[in-house]
Amino acid sequence: MAEKKTTKKAAETTEVAVKKTTKKAAVKAEAVLAVNAENIGFKAGDVYQALAAEQKALTVNEIAKAAKISEEETLLGLGWLFKEGKLQSTEDNKIALA
Repeated sequence: MAEKKTTKKAAETTEVAVKKTTKKAAVKAEAVLAVNAENIGFKAGDVYQALAAEQKALTVNEIAKAAKISEEETLLGLGWLFKEGKLQSTEDNKIALA
């Protein structure tokens, strides 16, 4: 039977690929959002403050950047504020304070 010979370079390349994959998985694991009323309330406050500071309608992405939070956190905060009647949506998919 013929055995496969791996070169030192091929083994190093595989090892580097495994390390990169592990680092990516670790980064994704750290970005866990605790979904509870307190955290969502804080995100709603971040969203409200970002919209108040800009004083114009913004897209979800623009709100996330202005509030320095993720889009998922932005959506949670928007849901809270829409439920309270503090937001209105525009025809061009932007959101403004009511």
